[in-house]
Order: sequence, then structure tokens, then C-alpha cells
Amino acid sequence: MTQKAKIDIKRLNFFFEQKQVIKELNLEIPENRIMGVFGPAGSGITTLLRTLNRLSDLTTGAHQEGEILLDGKNIFDTDVNVTELRRRVGMVFDVPTPLPMSIFDNVALGPRMGGMKSKTDLEEKVETSLRMSALWDDVKDRLDTPAARLSGGQQQRLCIARVLALEPEVILLDRPCSALDPISTAKIEESLVQLKEQYTIVIAPHTVQQAGRIADRVGFMLMGDLIEQGYTQEVFSFPKDKRTNDYLTGRFG
Repeated sequence: MTQKAKIDIKRLNFFFEQKQVIKELNLEIPENRIMGVFGPAGSGITTLLRTLNRLSDLTTGAHQEGEILLDGKNIFDTDVNVTELRRRVGMVFDVPTPLPMSIFDNVALGPRMGGMKSKTDLEEKVETSLRMSALWDDVKDRLDTPAARLSGGQQQRLCIARVLALEPEVILLDRPCSALDPISTAKIEESLVQLKEQYTIVIAPHTVQQAGRIADRVGFMLMGDLIEQGYTQEVFSFPKDKRTNDYLTGRFG
């Protein structure tokens, strides 16, 4: 791969107690690209995403083997600041989770916790983050209203803005459009395609079609194994593994 790898996963194994859910996974995730990882339920995709910023540490009885290199540094090294890692590698979940506060305060919370106090700086950060998540035009006249009043699609874009306000380098998205209507889904997809100019994006798409629309590269996982990976068009048009072809053509999953 000529494109620089932002994340390099080497021989990753992941276990919940005695059950192995990721098996000897090797994968390079290129910088400033969208990497889509798809497969049927139970394939280990959510676990993989949670491992990339060590949210998996919060699961009792879970442990991993192998390396995940972020800019060449193993995120499991003892000197890694996990809080800083999770700022650099932000996560957006499948169900939008706005905090019980205003739209403005939802986005400003992270920068405030990071020490930003200037009202002007906060306003600029909130506007920039909302613009990048394609939500600004919807909410610019009602930033003081509760975030819970937003529609589902708007709430999900708010959650993306909240991650962007922390100035991450990588954005992880776990089926961010699974509960959304087609119009909201299209807006989020348009945002992601624009955001890859500044960020590395890893998404578990809610459909194979979504991966085909927005991902530069894809990986197909099945029961914890990475079956196939490569450029999206190549994998979709000429899958090397019969299982990939069967999944893409709807024979299972």
C-alpha cells in the first residue's frame, strides 16, 4: 500500500473470557481515507472498533494479544495515556446519545473539559464542528435549545460534531445510520466523504451498499476472521473469496 497507514493492526486476537472473537487480524488503515469493515452480526466488528481506542478495556474479562500501531506507536504500551488516545481516536455509536443539555453545550463540553474558557473560542469551535458535521444550518438559530429536541438524524450529526470538537485524528463510527431515514443517512455520508480530507475514518456501515457508496477500502469479517480486504471497487467487483462473494450477493447474512 503506497498510502501511509494511520493505523497498522498486527496479529490482533481478542477474547471475552475464554471466547475468541477476533482471530489473528492484520489490517492497515490508510490515512485520510474511509475504511469500511462489514460482515454479519457476531463477526467481531464492533469489538474491533472498540479496541482501536481501547474502549474494550472497560469490558470485564476481556483481553487482547497483538499490536495496534497508531502513527507507529503501539496503543497497548504501558506509557500510553488512554484518555489522550480516546481524544485522538473518537467514537460515534449506532444510537445517538445527546447529553441532557443544550445543543451548544453538547459540543462545547469536550473543549471546556480540555481547558478552553474563552467564550469566543468556544463559539468558534462549536460553529466549526457543527459546520463540519453538516448540522450548522439546521441549528444555528437555536443553539440554546435542548439537544433532545433534535430529530434522530440531527442527533447523530450532533454526536459527530461532539467528537470533532475534540480535534481527533481518527473517527470510528459503529453503524451510525442504522436507525436513520435515507435523507439523514445521505447527509451523514456526504459529511464523512468531506471529513476524510482531514481525518482517517473507520466505519462499520449499516449496509453493504453504504460501504460501496463511501468507503475507499473495505474489509469483510466473518466470525472473527478478516476474510478479505482491499480497494472497495475491487472487492465488490472481483471478490477473491467465495464467502465474500456470497455475502455481497445476499446468499447469507
